[in-house]
Amino acid sequence: MRKTFFQGGAVVAALCAAVPAFAQTGYPDKPIRMIVPFSPGGTSDTLARILGQKLNESWGQQVVVDSRPGASGIIGTEIAKRAAADGYTLMHGNISQFAINPFIFNKIPYETLRDFEPLSLVATAPQLLVVNPAVPVKTVRELIDLARAKPGALNFGSGGVGTLAFIGGEMFKSATGVNLMHISYKGTVLALNDVMGGQVQALFSDMPIALPHAKTGKLRALAVTGPKRSPLVQGMPTVAEAGVAGYALVNWWGILAPRGLPPAVAEKLAREIARVHTQAEITERYAGLGVEAAGSTAAEFTEYIKAEEVRFAKVLKETGVKLD
Repeated sequence: MRKTFFQGGAVVAALCAAVPAFAQTGYPDKPIRMIVPFSPGGTSDTLARILGQKLNESWGQQVVVDSRPGASGIIGTEIAKRAAADGYTLMHGNISQFAINPFIFNKIPYETLRDFEPLSLVATAPQLLVVNPAVPVKTVRELIDLARAKPGALNFGSGGVGTLAFIGGEMFKSATGVNLMHISYKGTVLALNDVMGGQVQALFSDMPIALPHAKTGKLRALAVTGPKRSPLVQGMPTVAEAGVAGYALVNWWGILAPRGLPPAVAEKLAREIARVHTQAEITERYAGLGVEAAGSTAAEFTEYIKAEEVRFAKVLKETGVKLD
């Protein structure tokens, strides 16, 4: 993934070295709103606040993180779509809204590349498969065996139908043939709390919110969901390595804006967001959360979204997930 877009940060670095005098555009001259369509305290919210702080340092304008959770990110995404295309409303989006929702809901009130301008990919991370420590399993294989021995007795949580935690569980069920019951919440953080509390047994969680609890023993981590092991979780096997051949699921986050931005504003935003994500401070902060910083150009992010749409159209057709 990083090899495709960000080898040595050369493209982004070259762009940053050629920054023209954008001050003449007058942008930004007032606070910027960054909509996060997921619950406060989650990964999207955390990453948005880190980015907002850096943009404030660069431009001297406050970036207000506006949490608008609900309906698998659809509510906040529609709000962003209807905002003025002036650069003062941004969307901190992720894979659920733009590569999953279009293929599991029969109708959604937006079309990604028709209604939004991709500005930059900002981060990627596999999910972390965790269970409550009281569940008598220490490996993915043991979880599969237990689920097969007790069909329907185990459950997994998610932040709502359509979120990556939901898709992770559905892909797992499809690939293994096990019967896990799905428990939906209004945010992955809420699902995570109930896994720690014992009301839910398993969760395919964003790394940043689950990893700290796995380190303290409040959760037991079984595997990462990426196609290869993550340097952020040393020694942790992938789900595929642990016995589910071909299983691979990686989350990503990026910044988009309502389509129709003035070109100079779009370029300034894309350039600065990408530049921020080449800074050692940001890569280290993200790594501490279990996330890999991944700045890109707007064109690269656009192509990335297109490729993810193709991939998930196939994945979701195979799992049979479809909602009204």
